[in-house]
Amino acid sequence: MEQQQIEIPSYFLCPISLELMQDPVTLLTGITYDRSSIEKWFVTNKPHTCPVTRQPLSDLTLTPNHTLCRLIQSWCDANSAYGYEPPPTPKPPVDLIHLAQLLASAQKPATRVESLREIKSIVSESETNRRHVLSTPGMVTFLASLVTEQSSLNEALSILCSLHLSESNIIEIIEQHGNIMDSLAVVLQSKSANHIRLYAVQFLRSITEHVSPTRMVNVQQELFQELVNTVRDQVMIKSALYALAGLCPYGRNRIKAVRAGAVPVLIQMLLDEPERRICELALVVLDRLCGCAEGRAEVASHATGIAIVERKILRVSHLATERAVRILWLVARHVATPVVLHEMVQVGAVNKLCLVLQSEDCGAKAKEKAMDILRLHHNVWRNSPCLLPQFLKLYPSC
Repeated sequence: MEQQQIEIPSYFLCPISLELMQDPVTLLTGITYDRSSIEKWFVTNKPHTCPVTRQPLSDLTLTPNHTLCRLIQSWCDANSAYGYEPPPTPKPPVDLIHLAQLLASAQKPATRVESLREIKSIVSESETNRRHVLSTPGMVTFLASLVTEQSSLNEALSILCSLHLSESNIIEIIEQHGNIMDSLAVVLQSKSANHIRLYAVQFLRSITEHVSPTRMVNVQQELFQELVNTVRDQVMIKSALYALAGLCPYGRNRIKAVRAGAVPVLIQMLLDEPERRICELALVVLDRLCGCAEGRAEVASHATGIAIVERKILRVSHLATERAVRILWLVARHVATPVVLHEMVQVGAVNKLCLVLQSEDCGAKAKEKAMDILRLHHNVWRNSPCLLPQFLKLYPSC
C-alpha cells in the first residue's frame, strides 16, 4: 500500500512493460527499454522495429544505459522504506570466446553434461545470450548429434527447444544428420522421462515447420505411431498435431499416419470438445488425412466420424468451418455410398451445408465446397426435409 504514495519517475519505467526497469538498455533509435522486455519484443514481433518509434531495425544491438541504471539504483536506495529494493547489478552478455570453450568442453565425454548444463543456463538468462549461443559455429549441429546419446539427451533437447531454431538452422541439422527423424522416433519409443519426450515432440514440431515435405518422405512408420500415441495420451497435444500436419500435406506419409490409428484418435479428441486451437489443428490434420483414400474410408466408416465433423461447422471458428466442410466434401466426392449419403442426412450434415451457404460469416471456399456437395447429390437429397423449401427456391440449380 505504501508503494502507491511514491510516484516512480516516468523515465525509470520501461515503455513496454510500464514497470521499473531492472536492466535498462538503449536501441540505436535512442529509446531505452528494460532488457527483458525488449528481448521478448524481438522474439514475438517481426520484422524487428523499435516499439516506440516503429522504425525498422537492421541492428539489434542493445547498449547498456549505465547512467540510468545508477540513477534507478540510487532512487530505490532513497525510497527503500516504501519497499523499493535496488535492482541487482545486470549481468553482461556471455562472452563469445567462453561459448566456444564450452562447446569444445561439451565435445569431450568427461565434461559433456556439466558443459551442456552451463550452456542451458546461459541460454535462459537473456535473449542476447540465446542469440550468441545460436550463432556459435557448430553449436546447433553438435547438439543435434547428441539426440542418440542417452546420457546427454535431456540437456541437448532442452537447449535445442529453447534456442527457437530458424529455417536455416533446421536445414543445417537435416543436411548433417539425415537420420534425425529416426533418432527422435527412438526417443519417443524409449522409456525416457515424460519431459524428455515432450522436448522430442517440440523439436520435431520445429523441424516439420521449417523443412519441405519432400525432405521427409522417408520418415519411418514408428514415428507416426509415436506421434499418434502422444496425441492419444494428451501429452504435448498441440506440438504433436503441428508435427502431424507438417508431415502429412501429401504423399505416403498420410497413409502412414492413418495406419498408425490417427483418424479414430482425432475423432475422439473432437468428441471431447477440446479448446478452439486444438480443435482447429485436429481438423487440419483430419483434412490432410482425407486427402488419401485410406483416410476418407476411415472417416466414413467411423460410427461418429461424419457427425462430429458436422458438429464443428459454424460452431468453433472460420478455420474450423472451412476444414470441416472440406472433409465432408472429400468424403462426399469419393466415398459417396448410399449409407454415407443417408448418414449425412440423418446427422444433419446436409442441413448444415445449407446453412453455410446462407451464412454471412462463412468464407467463399467453404461455400464453394458446400455448394459442390449439394450439387453432386441433389437427386438423392432433393425430397429430404433437411433441404428447406426456401433453399430450393434460392438455388434451383441444385
